[in-house]
Amino acid sequence: MENKKHFVGLTDEQVQESRKKYGNNLLTPPERDPLWKLFLEKFEDPIIRILLIAAFLSLIISVVHNDYAETIGIFCAIFLATGVAFWFEMDANKKFDILNKVNDQELIKVIRNGKIGEVPKTDVVVGDIIVLETGEEVPADGELLEAVSLQIDESTLTGEPLIDKTTNPAHFHSDSTYPSNWVMRGTKVIDGHATVEVKKVGDATEFGQVAKKATEMTKEDTPLNKQLDRLAKLIGVVGFILAVLTFSVLFAKDMFFGATEVPLVQLGSAGIVIIAIMVVLAKVWIPIVYDGIQLMGYDKEVPDSVDNGSWFRWLAYGVVTFAVLLGVGFAAGLDITSAESWASIDLAKIILQHFMVAVTLIVVAVPEGLPMSVTLSLAMSMRRMLKTNNLVRKMHATETMGATTVICTDKTGTLTQNQMTIYQTDFFGLKDQQPKENSHAANLIKESISANTTAHLDHSNPDKSKSLGNPTEAALLFWLHKNDIDYLELREKVEVIEQLTFSTERKYMATLVESPTLGKKVLYVKGAPEIVMSKCKNVTSDVKPRLIKEVKEEIDNKLLEYQGKAMRTLGFAYKIIEDETPGSIKDLADFDLTFLGIVAISDPVREEVPSAVKDCHDAGIDVKIVTGDTPGTAKEIGKQIGVWKDEDSDLQIITGVEFAALSDEEALKRVQGLKIMCRARPSDKQRLVQLLQQTGSVVAVTGDGTNDAPALNYAHVGLSMGSGTSVAKEASDITLLDDSFNSIATAVMWGRSLYQNIQRFILFQLTINVAALSIVFLGSLMGFELPLTVTQMLWVNLIMDTFAAAALASLPPDHNVMKSKPRHPDDFIITPVMSKNILFVGFTFVILLVGMLFYFTKTDGEITAYHLSVFFTVFVMLQFWNLFNAKAYATGKSAFHELNKGVGFIIVGILIVVGQFMIVEFGGEVFRTVPISLKDWGIIIAATSPVLWIGEISRALKK
Repeated sequence: MENKKHFVGLTDEQVQESRKKYGNNLLTPPERDPLWKLFLEKFEDPIIRILLIAAFLSLIISVVHNDYAETIGIFCAIFLATGVAFWFEMDANKKFDILNKVNDQELIKVIRNGKIGEVPKTDVVVGDIIVLETGEEVPADGELLEAVSLQIDESTLTGEPLIDKTTNPAHFHSDSTYPSNWVMRGTKVIDGHATVEVKKVGDATEFGQVAKKATEMTKEDTPLNKQLDRLAKLIGVVGFILAVLTFSVLFAKDMFFGATEVPLVQLGSAGIVIIAIMVVLAKVWIPIVYDGIQLMGYDKEVPDSVDNGSWFRWLAYGVVTFAVLLGVGFAAGLDITSAESWASIDLAKIILQHFMVAVTLIVVAVPEGLPMSVTLSLAMSMRRMLKTNNLVRKMHATETMGATTVICTDKTGTLTQNQMTIYQTDFFGLKDQQPKENSHAANLIKESISANTTAHLDHSNPDKSKSLGNPTEAALLFWLHKNDIDYLELREKVEVIEQLTFSTERKYMATLVESPTLGKKVLYVKGAPEIVMSKCKNVTSDVKPRLIKEVKEEIDNKLLEYQGKAMRTLGFAYKIIEDETPGSIKDLADFDLTFLGIVAISDPVREEVPSAVKDCHDAGIDVKIVTGDTPGTAKEIGKQIGVWKDEDSDLQIITGVEFAALSDEEALKRVQGLKIMCRARPSDKQRLVQLLQQTGSVVAVTGDGTNDAPALNYAHVGLSMGSGTSVAKEASDITLLDDSFNSIATAVMWGRSLYQNIQRFILFQLTINVAALSIVFLGSLMGFELPLTVTQMLWVNLIMDTFAAAALASLPPDHNVMKSKPRHPDDFIITPVMSKNILFVGFTFVILLVGMLFYFTKTDGEITAYHLSVFFTVFVMLQFWNLFNAKAYATGKSAFHELNKGVGFIIVGILIVVGQFMIVEFGGEVFRTVPISLKDWGIIIAATSPVLWIGEISRALKK
């Protein structure tokens, strides 16, 4: 122990100067986006973007036809989808803020003006002399001036729960993550006391620097967003191609093969106008063309002039193009002043009508219900996952967990209980290692542990007791408590005469007591086994006394075994002191002690972790341990949870220092095979995550400490612990309220099930779109007026699909998804099986429906309102039965399997049928329907039901 010094500290003037120069001891709070910005972010969804384009194109049609129902419907779909997403994320953030409240007004003991006083943590400045006691949190980074038996819990920064600190250079630990004479903000004093000179405050502290990295913007897009972006491009390209094809065919049919001959000069002037309009709309169609090029595998970026050029610029380009072409036409003999050179009003109407049909095709191609489906699925999963102790803050994190290929987990508090526990005791003379017996050895052991410790146990929570003070000492007290022994009662009976606290120099603790057990003075000693044994002469025994040298080899072998398992070990001894024995407690403890035995102490693995890790491995997910602990400890934990195998080599483990020394190329080759990174610093964990992402891995990171925050932030999904630090929780996407690694496997199951639900909806939605698109396209070419009206399409494309989204989103998660490997991040959301199903079923519906149109058409080319109502109902009922097939997609089971658990699905199915009945029977002119007889309703339902029965037979044959 160092000599006590008198410290004066800063004067009031120096405090002000320091605060002005280095700032307050405040962490800059993470910048939260305002609510309006959070809402606008929802419009960055790729499907929402293409839906916006469709909405504005639909608006053009609405203006011409003076019918705004479709446009209003699409805008409703947009604002409904974005509004729901905004509401659920805002609600999750509110819950998170309640969970994550922190108090910066904790009082800290500070020496100023030569006197000791208390100031709030935020008022501490660089240069302050602070006094720290057991149980207090370190308020800022600083250098030790004095340290007495000082032990710090650095688990929030390094993952290490017990670090010895000292001012004596001879006892500095060269392999420590941080200097032995340095304490840091956010860590906690678990034993001893210290005087510290503050060197860094606020954001400049290690805690602050890590917190800053935790709030940096990351560029990583979620796998689902990438998939939806690709789907949006595909839909846009297909819709655009069909629109261009339709316009071209209709234009050619009327211009060259129509009943009225169109003069060549008028065709030329019409061409000039069309080309000019194409230039004006270049910002719409050029990106679609480039999307098509990218979908074919060519990485071509949209020209900057198109991507970033303003609409006004392209309007000007269009005007210039029109003028130039007009000049060319004039030079070729076009008389621009003559009305006969320009298309007639009737011809202009025909061209405009063809343009509107083409735009309608694009509008029909866009699945209005898809954003709602995705949003509803994510939102419902968020709510349900909260019941499984997963507080999801960011919607897409739910689905991203299902795509995870690598989980980087910290050790302390995540894999382990973060509570030291007695693994095994080896006390001599203690029968069956049961301290409850009333023997000489048992009574000595109980009294030794109770009297020669300073920790306490807090039993205020009947469900879970917690330790107060040194966690290693608390483990001993928990052992007594587990054996129904009240340490406090024993401690209070003992009169402590003198106590020598533990120090890193001595490596032992000694307490001289007046023992009621022996009726004499007894010196109890505990500490490093090799140190304690070196001071012993005998070994305790209820039979025949033995010399320590007789059992030393046996003890050494035990110690080697425990150290091989990365456990802490303690040795215990005692000495009866006669009243006349001279010497200080330190002198008395130096010789002739009697050895009681040893204990092995570990931070045990959480019970559920090995099975959860196995679930992850079975699901094809790689689990990597990243910890600040030693290689030996990390390996042992790895063995216990099933990450580290006996056949693994040194290539699978690396220290943070070694990893930092590798070049990016070398590290990139190494990261995928790594299983353990030990002695890791925050920057090492972050770099590991970023390198794994470069390999194409989808990375989830778990952690509860401030040291985990940068990696939590940069990962595709960050999972913090509910009991973790505020910085870790702020950086994460999901907070595990029960601190259980098992909840991670649950989150993966939810994510994969959610992705399947979205695929089911896409299967259902795109089948409708293929059918509707084909009917509009073929109907236009065959001369039919639109067999489905705008309001009917609104019901089919929006209302029914929204119901379907709710139905498929409400399906419970399927545990079988954990038996398959993770999907590749680049795999398209529409699988080959899905695309075949969509095209086959969609075109089968088209053939049936087009056949109906021909069958219902009279000789004069008209179709009655009754037959159009039947046609509309058949179209809807075909989709209704196909909804059941979508439910059964990828399960290999019947559509009726566990139907009783999908109450939402049943309700939605009823709503669709009832809704269709109401529309047909009472829709009238708004929906262009007339009532249908009950007989025809029965025929329609029965005639369309084979869609389900064929699907059921097909699934049964595949089993």
